[in-house]
Amino acid sequence: MLTAPLPSPRYAAAPVPLGGRSPGGYWRRLVPVLAVLAAITRIPSFRHPLWNPDEGHLAVQARILASGGALYDTVVDRKPPLLPWLYEASFALFGDDSLRPLKLLAVLAQLLTAVLLAATARDRWGDRAGRTTGVLYLLVSVGLNPEDAQAATFEIFMLPFTAAAVWCAGRGRWTGAGLAVAGAFLMKQTGGAVLAPVLWLLWRSAPRPSPYRAHLLRIALAFTLPVLGAALLTDPSGFLFWTVTGSGAYAAFTGSELHVLFRALANTALLCAACAGLIAPVVRVLRVARTGAADLWLWLAASVAAVLLGFHFFGHYYLQLLPPLTLLAAAALQVLPRDRLASALLTSAGACGLFLLWGMLAPRPELAHAQRIAAEVRHRTGPQERVLMWGMHPETYWLADRAPASRYLTAGLLTNYSGGRDGPHVGEKFGMAGAWPVFLTELRDRPPVLIVDDSRGKPYAPEELPTLRRLLAGRYEPLPDPVDGAVLYVRSPGGSGDPEGPGRSDDLADPDDLADPADPGASGG
Repeated sequence: MLTAPLPSPRYAAAPVPLGGRSPGGYWRRLVPVLAVLAAITRIPSFRHPLWNPDEGHLAVQARILASGGALYDTVVDRKPPLLPWLYEASFALFGDDSLRPLKLLAVLAQLLTAVLLAATARDRWGDRAGRTTGVLYLLVSVGLNPEDAQAATFEIFMLPFTAAAVWCAGRGRWTGAGLAVAGAFLMKQTGGAVLAPVLWLLWRSAPRPSPYRAHLLRIALAFTLPVLGAALLTDPSGFLFWTVTGSGAYAAFTGSELHVLFRALANTALLCAACAGLIAPVVRVLRVARTGAADLWLWLAASVAAVLLGFHFFGHYYLQLLPPLTLLAAAALQVLPRDRLASALLTSAGACGLFLLWGMLAPRPELAHAQRIAAEVRHRTGPQERVLMWGMHPETYWLADRAPASRYLTAGLLTNYSGGRDGPHVGEKFGMAGAWPVFLTELRDRPPVLIVDDSRGKPYAPEELPTLRRLLAGRYEPLPDPVDGAVLYVRSPGGSGDPEGPGRSDDLADPDDLADPADPGASGG
């Protein structure tokens, strides 16, 4: 039975006493509790050197940037620059042989997200709601496959910006809201979805028309200037291509539909299990009352759209749903009996415990595979020699401490296998526009001393790619013993890799005949 009408969220610039606000000491008591909880929920992240290939990709990027490389040029990715820069700064301060400093920063990012969500809930519904929101968020934050929830990657560092954007907008701090939206976008493109609730809060709170336009201009400038600055610090055309216009193939709904559908259902089921304590009160209140939190529903809807974008449904995408879902649960719990709050906390704590146990016990066979290959690469190459890992595990470069021979750290951008796509839409012609000419030029100008074919029967195997197959046949020869299923190629005797040398294969396409000079992808940015 409902005991009270659900309060509507407030939009005043300064909070007023609501729901039993305590006079002082609130944050001094709450933040240490949240800090301990954030540390506990991130314990599994320290169990392995890294949790997924995204961490490895970022680590290799950071090393390249630290050695004088340029983002969207000598190393490329379909992501904005903020997190690669953060990795680079961490490596500069603490060394580049461990991700532990980044894992500690991920703990702080989760703590900051929880504090900002607690502040938003406290402003709207009082002290108890603030405590509830902060604790619930951290409990459900690990509710996915540990490879997704425990990795120090894009979503973890994006969420504090999204939470800050809504908190600033709720207090009428429009410049801060715009800056936070920019930070979220520069961490990952889908972080820009938080602009939807920010604009809704502006529309609901600002008198019109003149003050409304002034506030809207503040948001626009605060968002645009950091994004423009990031583009200028890298390369404007490369930034635009690699973060926006060059991702058409990645976002296409083609290839491996059943595989992707199974991934979507599995990750949705995992998140629902983790959020069972949150979903139940939200559904219960929806049946009998309107929450009045339209901005939170809009935030959740925009986040769902961000998860759907590209139709890949990786587990870490779902992390973006947690902040609005937690706030909606806090809103619902305000009008339910107190025992519902206890039930939500206990259910969430139980689920959290199970996911933490999974994180502590789950094997990491792909990491072990990468470590075995990295050990062999270190044994067969010198520290200054370049290698090419033909596969989807860029972490092998980092584990082996060897520089990549190409700006393309995986086979994904060259074959459209990125994002888990396989089947008929994988191959040279499906790769990112202009990528193969650049790739061939790199291999001819600086031929790797070792090529590791780690495709293991995947659709991007060299036998499926005529250009790569001819390159290997003309200049390299396989070693007799594969390493954990990966085939290692060394240069053929006399095949120095020089285009004019005896190792040249004349039927290889000339990069100049393939490149499109108007395409930013043709120059890598």
